[in-house]
Amino acid sequence: MYRQYRIPTVWHDMNRLQSEMGRLFATYYPERVRPAPAYPALNVWTNEEGLNVTAEVPGVKPEEIEISVVGDTLTLSGTRKAEELDESVRYHRQERGYGDFTRSLQLPFQVDVDKVEATFRNGVLMVAMPRAEEDKPRKIAVKSA
Repeated sequence: MYRQYRIPTVWHDMNRLQSEMGRLFATYYPERVRPAPAYPALNVWTNEEGLNVTAEVPGVKPEEIEISVVGDTLTLSGTRKAEELDESVRYHRQERGYGDFTRSLQLPFQVDVDKVEATFRNGVLMVAMPRAEEDKPRKIAVKSA
């Protein structure tokens, strides 16, 4: 006699339990469950010329940002100041953080530190880092013998 075998539903039950537990913790402990996002938020992309990084730093003045490249590491640091409010004001919700920040990023290749340029516009910092000449890929011509 042929007997049909069914896959146990234990995995389905485990997935459902995990989902329910996540929902339960998010309901009662929303701030403890969600990790704080890294600050500042970065976008990083490369092209043939080098590496570009943009960082969102609203409320930070350009002169309060420090940029350094040491070896293969880019470091952005600075201070975001708290809003100055009247003493009679009470917060109902405060999500925008303030204080010192530091964010480091390992670079995928060596950059020409002397040619790094940074611009600041509308709360977005743009750092353009040209690839070091000695690190640029070279095309090798194949000669026939």
